[in-house]
Amino acid sequence: MSEPDPADVSAVIARIYDASVDPKLWPNAVESICLFVGGNQALMYWHDALKPEVDTLFRFNDDPYYSKIYQEQYAALNPLFPAFAFQPVGSVMSASDVVPDAEMEQTRFHREWLVPQEMTDSLGVVLEKEATRAAFLTVQWQGRPIDQAARRRMALLAPHLLRSVAIGRLFVSSRRREAALTKTLDQVEAGVFLVAESGRLVLANARGQRMIEDGRLLRDVGGRLRATSTVADRAIFDHLRTMSGRVAAPADDHAIPLSDTMDGCWTATVLPLSDDRLGSMVEPRTAVAAIFVRSPLPAVVSPLETLARRHNLTASEIRVVEAMLRLNGLDAIADAVGIARSTVKTHLNRVYRKSATKNQAELIRKIAGFST
Repeated sequence: MSEPDPADVSAVIARIYDASVDPKLWPNAVESICLFVGGNQALMYWHDALKPEVDTLFRFNDDPYYSKIYQEQYAALNPLFPAFAFQPVGSVMSASDVVPDAEMEQTRFHREWLVPQEMTDSLGVVLEKEATRAAFLTVQWQGRPIDQAARRRMALLAPHLLRSVAIGRLFVSSRRREAALTKTLDQVEAGVFLVAESGRLVLANARGQRMIEDGRLLRDVGGRLRATSTVADRAIFDHLRTMSGRVAAPADDHAIPLSDTMDGCWTATVLPLSDDRLGSMVEPRTAVAAIFVRSPLPAVVSPLETLARRHNLTASEIRVVEAMLRLNGLDAIADAVGIARSTVKTHLNRVYRKSATKNQAELIRKIAGFST
């Protein structure tokens, strides 16, 4: 696969942002992403790390039969979980990065679900995380490997996918399926500011107003939004001038650090209000950009994830430990995970060695200690 044409990149990114404010457009965006990176199928979904629960939000070109039996039976056997859910938000990883091919081929999941579909690998992005659940966009390949160009293309799209989540809080728990998009700015967790080219403040949501009142990161100076950091203020102004088309685009459009001294390392992301992509948010028309100010939320880490990180457990080892915590006996664990009994013993012995424990009882006590 060759390097992408800039026009193609822009078109896919535009579809991502369009879908962030109109969820009906997500199926089209998912299709565009899949074709852009060169895959065969694509899914956008929530996956519970510790229970066989999957909530598929949008899909492209999947086989309905295999999607159905995945949810009914094979989600519980997927060797990628819970390890994949422990990756940082924004991570771009293939299935073979998480579970080596040699290990994957030993599983029921591979024999009964991947092989019949000629699935060879998948490339996913972690979009959002809760304590035991995570949201993903995954593109799947059939009959051929993933090349480096596909990885680069997915990496190009990943930050824009994360921003679309910030704009609309697209993903919601299947238990709360009341909305796929937050309708009002006041419900967005970030501080949101609509500004004119000069920096004149047109509108701020409730959280943004509180940030201005606090005055540590941003201030209202004569009706203009100003960052307290001189460097950040200049970077924001440069982006606003770009929105008007008067100057060339900045070298990058990554988040602008507002402060590295306050908890959370607050950043600002400047997005254009062009092509009516934000609908009624664009009013009044003098606003040329939306500035999203946020701090990464404190990571909510499960005890199992803590164990995995501290002792560098593999995906297969994590999966066996997770099964051990809810089942009794090696045979039950082997059946649940879809591997041989002897392989379960091998993984557990490696976990004992890595975690400096001698048996299941000691390991369980150690994991329980991480929850306090």
